[in-house]
Amino acid sequence: MANHHEHVISLAQQNGLIRSRDLEAQGVPRVALTRLVRLGQLVRIGRGLYGSPDRQASEHGALAEVARKYPQSIICLLSALRVHNLTTQAPFEVWLGIPNKARAPNVDYPPLRIIRFSDSSLKNGIEEHVIDGVAVRVTNIAKTVTDCFKFRNKIGLDVALEALQEAWAGKHVTMDELWHYAAQSRVANVMRPYMESLR
Repeated sequence: MANHHEHVISLAQQNGLIRSRDLEAQGVPRVALTRLVRLGQLVRIGRGLYGSPDRQASEHGALAEVARKYPQSIICLLSALRVHNLTTQAPFEVWLGIPNKARAPNVDYPPLRIIRFSDSSLKNGIEEHVIDGVAVRVTNIAKTVTDCFKFRNKIGLDVALEALQEAWAGKHVTMDELWHYAAQSRVANVMRPYMESLR
């Protein structure tokens, strides 16, 4: 059992957060997690999610928690804008992209705003950021901006325009990148007048 404990603590320190189901796959019984929490060597972050007690969570800590629990999901829209520092909005929900036919994650915390994407949208324009020691998949800046126009009915046109202006003014995107993702998301006609005004 001592070997299990050392292994789990080592994993928590390396990965930032660990899932109980990942440990079970490695032959570590769940009782080891319970004992480590009782001993103060691990803390329970949420259902099935554990971390080191000295773990320092950043302002994007909730994104790391969601990404650790659902590694195939993608941080998108308002949450991605926050990661890229392109908005003054402070969403209380984590905006999470999942496949069209996937079952929506069911978590107590943090609150999620689920956006369904096609398979190609989940593969193109995705970056990996390390947040609190966890690999987090986030839409890149150009894709995030065009997604804001695609989902403008959910987030508001004003947010999409702010994202476009901030990304362009900060030289974070090129016109070619924006056109590429606008065409892919079928919002080129919607974005055209706004993009032409940037030139």
